[in-house]
Amino acid sequence: MIATTPADILRFVLARTAEGVGTILVTLTAIEGSSPRAIGAQMAVAEDGRYAGSFSGGCIEAAVVAEAIGTLEHGRAKLVRFGAGSPYLDIRLPCGGGIDLLFNPRPDPHAIAQALAQHDRRELAALRLADDGVHVDTITDAHARAGWEDGSFRLGYTPKLRIVAMGQGEELTALARLAAAFGAEVSVLSPDERALADLDAEGFDTVRLTSRTNLPPLVTDPWTAIISVFHDRDWEEELLPRALQLPSFYIGAIGSQRTQDVRRNALRDAGVREDLREKLRTSVGLIPATRDPATLALSALSQIVQDYHRLGGADADVDRLSMVRSLTSPV
Repeated sequence: MIATTPADILRFVLARTAEGVGTILVTLTAIEGSSPRAIGAQMAVAEDGRYAGSFSGGCIEAAVVAEAIGTLEHGRAKLVRFGAGSPYLDIRLPCGGGIDLLFNPRPDPHAIAQALAQHDRRELAALRLADDGVHVDTITDAHARAGWEDGSFRLGYTPKLRIVAMGQGEELTALARLAAAFGAEVSVLSPDERALADLDAEGFDTVRLTSRTNLPPLVTDPWTAIISVFHDRDWEEELLPRALQLPSFYIGAIGSQRTQDVRRNALRDAGVREDLREKLRTSVGLIPATRDPATLALSALSQIVQDYHRLGGADADVDRLSMVRSLTSPV
């Protein structure tokens, strides 16, 4: 894992609470100008000064920790502006922007645990962050997006990215390792015994393909990406038609434009419906004409992650004035 995830921040809250240490959940609810983090980004702060997550890469974290610990005394939610427009004149974001942070002291551990349980079951989870605390929210597609609604800030937690990688050789191992380092769940399907032995020794979920006509079941969901890095297209004749029928937000197979045309024609000849054929990406990766396994892995993973982040939707509009009035009024 190369960075803290939203689930890690919620786990930090539960771990510190179990230790008897007061915690504060801090959420980025609005941005003026530019910001290093998106709306919905979070930090968790413990009363002893420990914290998880960040908003600026080190510019305001100390101030956020101090502000968070201060909210434990009165126990109410608080909305604070940092950067442009902030009353804290000595705290500035290097990008010149301003951000609003919502502080929720002592969030309900039962609500946090329930949201995490849903997340771990690969279900959409959501929290409602309000003046009276943190609550489990009923999740809808709209609430998967971060934003204010009816006086509360609603925030969805999308299941972790899952990647089903099919292929052989260094292209496969490079993609699997890079995806795992990013933090994705990775399942590998391959007839390549050497590649499988290496990845199995590293703890990957691996499935050996032994027959083109006797294929193992594939487990996917709407937060799964399926990618084929086979150069031997014979394996794809059965794998791709089956994969195209499974739930996923991304499905692609490497190859030149000529290879892609041949592949699509083969799917048509195999009786795959047009709407399913259209799911297959005609161009895999963000770096054109890659020629080495590491760059191919980076290119493909970048495209997959880009599409995965789009599942969360755009930032919602914020009526900041009404929020400031409700959350900063005297106790």
